[in-house]
Amino acid sequence: MTRNCHVTRRRLLTAACAVPFAAKMTDAFAQSEKPLLTRPIPHSGEQLPAVGLGTAVSFPSADEQQIAALRAVVDALLAGGAKLIDTASTYGNAENVIGGIIGPANTRERIFLATKLEVRSAKDSADEFRRSLHRLRTPKVDLLQLHNVSSANQNLTQMRDWKSAGQCRYIGVTSTFQDDYPAMEAIIRREKPDFVQVDYSMDNREAEKRIIPAAADVGAAVLTALPLGRTSLFRAVKGKTLPPWAKDFDANTWAQFFLKFLLGNPHVTAVIPGTGNAAHMRDNVGAARGRVPDEAQRQKMVALLSS
Repeated sequence: MTRNCHVTRRRLLTAACAVPFAAKMTDAFAQSEKPLLTRPIPHSGEQLPAVGLGTAVSFPSADEQQIAALRAVVDALLAGGAKLIDTASTYGNAENVIGGIIGPANTRERIFLATKLEVRSAKDSADEFRRSLHRLRTPKVDLLQLHNVSSANQNLTQMRDWKSAGQCRYIGVTSTFQDDYPAMEAIIRREKPDFVQVDYSMDNREAEKRIIPAAADVGAAVLTALPLGRTSLFRAVKGKTLPPWAKDFDANTWAQFFLKFLLGNPHVTAVIPGTGNAAHMRDNVGAARGRVPDEAQRQKMVALLSS
């Protein structure tokens, strides 16, 4: 999340404090008592909490002071019952930062750890993967993804070899560029990966047309990158009050409103918003508690955003 979006969200949360204290505390307590939504990874049946953590923005260049805040973010993720952390070899120093947080804390076994490799030669990919494992301080990852696929000829052969060797449990593909969606769809249908990660938010629903249906057809779990938009969603509702009917699907904040919209799509396995703020992490995890909107409610949400 960019700084501008971060500041806007903080202001929105501050504005929420205008709600009477007792009512606000009752809502928070009631939501915390609801079970955490999990969804199965189709190829295995393993249950995955429906909200995770993306690390593309806050983690890559964190200094010592910021690392302390990021440690609190990971603590909030785990305390809320969630466990998915998604990163990439090209996210600056993010893998090192994550390894430095979860290694000393001995929390690796509580985390579903996902990273990504770029499209390279077999040797370069092997070197890159070895470096990622070293940075993350782990002998294996839970999910290894081919990052930003762009050609229908790309394949997952090498990753399947690593999966067979026990160096990763699942393999997948990612894209956040709509021009690459045709190649992405072709690879999904041919390679049948365990996971598909794609950009998907209330104001960016192009993935609903081809990528998410293709993933559903081959039984791939779906992770949504950029689920809060490219800094756009919080700006769109700045100064606006959450509609009272958001309570019908247990959304208490705008962030939960946006994330629950995605979780209302039954083919979405988990959303992975990025944050460097522990309070935001707790808020995000709250989106996986209580009800999610049905299709009629989702259309009402879209109409509200459009207005």
